[in-house]
Amino acid sequence: MIDLAVKLADYIVTHKDPEMRWTWGQGIMGAALNDLDLYLGTEKYLPFLQAFCDHYVQHEPSVNSADTAAPGFISYAVWSRTGKPEYKALTDKVLDYIKNEPRVYKDAVNHLGSNPIGKIYPKSIWVDSLMMFSVFPAIYASKEGDPDLLEIAARQPALYAGCMMDRGDDLWYHSYWVKRGSHYPKRKYYWARGNGWVVSSLPKILDCIGDHPDRERILEVLRLTVDAVVKRQHPSGGFNTLLGRHTYLESCATALIADGIYHGVRMGYLDKKYLPYAEKAFAFASSCIKVKGEKVTMHKISGPTIPVPVIPYIGYAWVPKAPNLTYGIASYLWAAIERDKLVKEGVLE
Repeated sequence: MIDLAVKLADYIVTHKDPEMRWTWGQGIMGAALNDLDLYLGTEKYLPFLQAFCDHYVQHEPSVNSADTAAPGFISYAVWSRTGKPEYKALTDKVLDYIKNEPRVYKDAVNHLGSNPIGKIYPKSIWVDSLMMFSVFPAIYASKEGDPDLLEIAARQPALYAGCMMDRGDDLWYHSYWVKRGSHYPKRKYYWARGNGWVVSSLPKILDCIGDHPDRERILEVLRLTVDAVVKRQHPSGGFNTLLGRHTYLESCATALIADGIYHGVRMGYLDKKYLPYAEKAFAFASSCIKVKGEKVTMHKISGPTIPVPVIPYIGYAWVPKAPNLTYGIASYLWAAIERDKLVKEGVLE
């Protein structure tokens, strides 16, 4: 199945303009492309990532939210691989935001930051920030020896769980509104991609934090979340965009869950009993990728999703789908890499 992921990645870098927006989906797609390059021992995707960075060396990006911190994945990867100081400067801009952005609740930033939407939307913490705000500093800190940054990254999961993880269902709400002091949506609407961010992010953070005091709590949160999520898996192997409800099946969330389970099992964070769920999820996500001649397209990816005030159900159930959205591609590449590692270790066939 790694071959299908390679075909998808090859198609993307040859058909997508590398002068992409400086934001979250592009950031994690770049991270996954870099991970695939490193895993394969190639430099196939580095020129695309470097062109992205070159554009923003010439056009300084605004880093003013958790979402616009995510491209730090790319600038750090390119700096690490080329050693060029201009890419370090881009990375430092992201690190400065992560370290110095004012906090809205304990050590959590306002997810939407100071961008235009963030100025009108209630100050809030989002589950998305586990991926967009926490994983990159964990990776950077572990490789570059930055204890302060590692502390920030390691503290986020338990903090978020305290705000957004349902006590009883062990699933995650999308956000926590600071002024209201409660999760939102208020009803038990569990957004699949949000829970996918959790399942995919936590093993990545655990890889980096060593014996940090929060490690056992993060492991507990990961295990509780995975156990709760797999109980809502559709017979097809996919996951509904609202877990356990009659909404459409969504490929990005499904691939994120597969990625996190594969990764968790490989590193000993999760029991092997969860592998059949990951296998069904990965098979579903793979079925959403269509190859027609030179064109490779991943389908059933839901669009950007916001916890909408007043009518939250519609804000999840009616989000339109589109092919080859950046974050959907990232989720599949990560899942394919993790699965292939387990195949090479003889855990899977």
